[in-house]
Amino acid sequence: MKKLWPLLLLFIAACQQKEQKKEYNADLLVKNAVIYTVDSSFSTAQCLVVNAGKIIAVGDSSLQTKYTAREVIDAGGHAIYPGFIDAHAHFYEYGLGLQEANLKGLNSWQAIVDTINSFAKQNTDGWLIGYGWDQNLWKNKQFPDKAKLDSLFPVRPVMLARVDGHAAVANQAALNIAGIKPGQTINGGVIETIKGKLTGVLIDNAVGIVTRKIPQPDDTISRHAFLDGQRNCFAVGLTTVADCGEPYTLINNITELQHKGELKMRIFMMLADRPENYDYLFKHGAYKTPGLNVCCFKMYADGALGSRGACLLEPYADQKNWRGFLLSSPQHFLEVAQKVYAHGFQLATHAIGDSANRVILKIYAGILNGKNDRRWRIEHAQIIDPGDVGIFGQYNIIPSVQPTHATSDMYWAGKRLGPMRLKTAYAYKQLLNENGWLPLGTDFPVENINPIYTFYAAVERKDLTGYPAKGFQPENAINREQALRGITIWAAKAQFEEKEKGSIEPGKYADFVILDNDIMKVNGADLPKVKVLKTYVNGEKVYEKK
Repeated sequence: MKKLWPLLLLFIAACQQKEQKKEYNADLLVKNAVIYTVDSSFSTAQCLVVNAGKIIAVGDSSLQTKYTAREVIDAGGHAIYPGFIDAHAHFYEYGLGLQEANLKGLNSWQAIVDTINSFAKQNTDGWLIGYGWDQNLWKNKQFPDKAKLDSLFPVRPVMLARVDGHAAVANQAALNIAGIKPGQTINGGVIETIKGKLTGVLIDNAVGIVTRKIPQPDDTISRHAFLDGQRNCFAVGLTTVADCGEPYTLINNITELQHKGELKMRIFMMLADRPENYDYLFKHGAYKTPGLNVCCFKMYADGALGSRGACLLEPYADQKNWRGFLLSSPQHFLEVAQKVYAHGFQLATHAIGDSANRVILKIYAGILNGKNDRRWRIEHAQIIDPGDVGIFGQYNIIPSVQPTHATSDMYWAGKRLGPMRLKTAYAYKQLLNENGWLPLGTDFPVENINPIYTFYAAVERKDLTGYPAKGFQPENAINREQALRGITIWAAKAQFEEKEKGSIEPGKYADFVILDNDIMKVNGADLPKVKVLKTYVNGEKVYEKK
């Protein structure tokens, strides 16, 4: 037996050496899955292979014999989809909101005041900032008054933004800092004054008078905003977000965090309609890395329907002689569109009301002058006059829509618009037919960040309770394949990124998500219950359900 020991040791050493010399031709192999590739034929597969952050093969189980991967994942028959893409969000704003008082869902002004009072006791310095109130959830549905805020905070400035970001209420201390006086007016906004006194309510452009006085977040807060937002997005399967209306200065913040490997979220950033942003990008050109794409500008044509800032062709049904307003002159929109076109950039414009949409559609049409591939976008495209719908297809203008807006607004939108205009609002199926594709988003933090809720609202046209039973205007529901394309490949296409992401195909980034149930097959009522098991970016696991 003693003579056998040297031989045995030699055999073990040889086996270990052979294992060490084993050659790998892939980093990751995922097997035993139902993979929705979302390619041109909407094919499915069972395996995918990743190397150096990109997909190198997609197919059936035979791939297991062709590739030796350092890591093998058995998906256990679960469904896999391309990483979800939010075509319209406010990622940085959402992250900052996680550092502020959360006012969403509160059903009274008193609840708002109590929440900000509690928040103040935990956050004792600087401005008190809150986000998310919605008077449509309150019993009287009226805009608030600042009196209670003045009583609690006579010196400390308070600024509380409405859920859509198009209105806010500020206390007197904040109004004093901003220099706002009773009866003051502003183009494209409202400074509410009743019986000679400021109520603190500010709408659209008036909000900016105060927000410009709020100190900019320091580097620590900014970093937390990006990373906290990223964490929550990965947990719902988002791997790319469109961040709409930011300053060019964030390019350096994002690049630094991505270079350090801290920020793995891919970002398509639209720059806000500000002179310094045009100057910067026109001088330096589009900015493109694997994690950041800056080639688009965003304008605001009007406000939101909930705060009656949307610009309508005819008066609001619930406010006589009031049509809302444009946030800038048509001449301004025209001049911006002309210079953006001349410099070869993409343009996206927020337009809610039928009047605002008409103004922007006509400006776009005059500049685009027929069929094109500039992919100029109208964000929201919420209320469209029937005679204007065809302009989208005629000039390849892309409607970028958020299906959960329909299921959030449906309770009161009819009161604002009346039955006739409501029938041509939130008309996603009709808009999809214009160009044959439709990018979908959430507009978070206005709505929930979960793209599965987007999918559900698009196909079922119901809220999370299943209301209404037959769906809200079900004739404008889209099917599941269209909805999945809307949060993957069509969202990528809206960003000129369809060749690098949005589907599970060789050569594309290995961004994918594994769900606990198949959203293409599960009962419609169960869609909101579907959870993310794992999220991958560049073939790296960035989230796993605990």
